[in-house]
Amino acid sequence: MASINLIDSFQEFKDAENIDRPTLMKVLEDVFKTLLRKKYVTDENFDVIVNDQTGDLEIFRRRQIVEDDMVEDDNLQIPYSEAIKIEPDYSVGEEVYEEVDVRNFGRRAILAAKQTLAARIGDLKKNNLMKKYADRIGDIINGEVYQIWKKEILLLDDEGNELIMPKTEQIPTDFFKKGESVRAVVKKVEMRNNSPIIILSRTAPSFLEKLLEIEVPEIMDGLIVVKKIVREPGERAKVAVESYDDRIDPVGACVGMKGSRIHGIVRELRNENIDIINYTANLQLLLQRALTPARINKMELNNEDKSADVYLDPDQVSLAIGKKGVNIKLAQELTGYSIDVYRDVKEDVEYDIDLDEFADEIEPWVIDEFKRIGCDTALSVLDLSVEELVRRTDLEQETVNEVRKILEAEFSNE
Repeated sequence: MASINLIDSFQEFKDAENIDRPTLMKVLEDVFKTLLRKKYVTDENFDVIVNDQTGDLEIFRRRQIVEDDMVEDDNLQIPYSEAIKIEPDYSVGEEVYEEVDVRNFGRRAILAAKQTLAARIGDLKKNNLMKKYADRIGDIINGEVYQIWKKEILLLDDEGNELIMPKTEQIPTDFFKKGESVRAVVKKVEMRNNSPIIILSRTAPSFLEKLLEIEVPEIMDGLIVVKKIVREPGERAKVAVESYDDRIDPVGACVGMKGSRIHGIVRELRNENIDIINYTANLQLLLQRALTPARINKMELNNEDKSADVYLDPDQVSLAIGKKGVNIKLAQELTGYSIDVYRDVKEDVEYDIDLDEFADEIEPWVIDEFKRIGCDTALSVLDLSVEELVRRTDLEQETVNEVRKILEAEFSNE
């Protein structure tokens, strides 16, 4: 048997593991050199040739011809009497090339070679998978749900590679079925027990950023830049964008005509509210935009400890804070400033309260007495001192104190 097509014997490795043919040839060559070292101690005088076109593998051994009584190493030297049987023209000192029949290694050695090859191919597959997905961190991929567990789901990519999406990387309202196609971003790649693990995420800010790139051509073209994204998955997200072209409104471009661009993203994120704001280097203006949809009356900044005191109308406070405090939390993450919210009641008479509103707590004649001196609202009463009120009305100090207590309690509740 002059040569043996061992590539066909190992074809299942190439097909199953998606390893290119030249790489497989090189691995096969290395495997047989390992066998040669085990059988002959050294592989220095052996040539392992794998035909890239046909897949044929041939092994040749080189030995130097010496006198019959001068042989010291059968592997490196051949006696003259044996050499002339191969070719009568040989003479002492020349090299003899002999083809080694692979069958001489024995069935057990071939089986060991196949096991070694399987291990090598496995390592190649792991390295290729690690490199492929390490280069794709931050990219969106589609995976098919293959298995659903309590703490994570297993997905398969187009090539059948296994991908993991932990529960912590899923939007709280996500619900998947086996066989369903899922979009997610590659968050990280790590080794566990010598196996590559590809972690996907639907909660990472980069997932929203990539969705915006897909939906908004101006971002893909670099005309609009996403400066920062903060998210509370499934609840709310804030995206700061900036345009490098004065003719383009970055917020309008991201939202689209009648919300056409943003609606698709909102659906993908399970109805997550997305606030697109125009980025600015003006910190005070950025803070105002970050607290959207609330409207701010005034703001006091402390740049040393990166804090901001924000004053709002009473009906705007709950909007600024948001459900479960999500809105103010995201605003703080977006700006890097800690934000304290205060009700701006006394400074805005628009939200004063008529004294008649307290008729169930204050006697009507007492209210009339305050009105007599021109105090027909709560703030107009609180703006005067107790002594002034007693002097100008026919009320006792105890009564005035009790009224003020009722009025102050109402504003503290607000």
